[in-house]
Amino acid sequence: MTDMAISVENVSFAYDGDDVLDGVNLRVEKGAFLALIGPNGGGKTTLVKLLLGLLRPRQGSIKVLGKDPVQDPPDVGYVPQHAAFAPSFPITVRDVVLLGLPGQKSFCFQPSTSAAASAGSVLSRVDMAGLAERRFDTLSGGQRQRVLVARALISSPSLLLFDEPTSNIDPQGKICLFDILSGLRRSITVVLVSHDVISAAAGITDVAVINKRLLQGREITPEMLELIYGVHEDSCPLDGYLKTLSAVLEKPEQNRA
Repeated sequence: MTDMAISVENVSFAYDGDDVLDGVNLRVEKGAFLALIGPNGGGKTTLVKLLLGLLRPRQGSIKVLGKDPVQDPPDVGYVPQHAAFAPSFPITVRDVVLLGLPGQKSFCFQPSTSAAASAGSVLSRVDMAGLAERRFDTLSGGQRQRVLVARALISSPSLLLFDEPTSNIDPQGKICLFDILSGLRRSITVVLVSHDVISAAAGITDVAVINKRLLQGREITPEMLELIYGVHEDSCPLDGYLKTLSAVLEKPEQNRA
């Protein structure tokens, strides 16, 4: 169990008596790049909140980096779908990254030499060092996501958790982001939450699909696709699409770096 970054055992959760998760089990090894895929309303957000310790399961247990996330918050870098401030807010790329420092809540400060150096280092890791002085609101969607990754990295987390990072990003931006994430997993465990099956096919080592229940494996299987989309007749156009998609995604040697 010491090699597990995440261990979820028989977890269930409900909102006002309405079951959202039912008997969920998930194991993520340290150094893995896991794609967590599911439809809207399937329980992705709830599971993320449980992993972050924002919610407590109705039953079952959760360990993140060997800790109970509610009682002892683990060393997790969280990258949200969107920045927490208005897009037109006059803040530079470097200042956004510095907000990821432990205890740092304001951008109105003069960073220390070591803090500035740390910001430069993590910006280099995401290929954004040259834009450190640029205003955040002038960046493309893909560039903004890379800056948010750098903000999460500056605290040197052991686990990175991404919530829908490819939303509103053009295809080229998605490719660049996945290249960066694939490189990060050599030293950090990466969990990417997405509803986009195709995007999640690039560079992953493990996949889990969630729709109240959870299935996990090394590649996407027809059973996983059925959990997301349901069962369809052969005459249904969606059935042919699912078969084609399953055939493509069942080739892990082509999908993983």
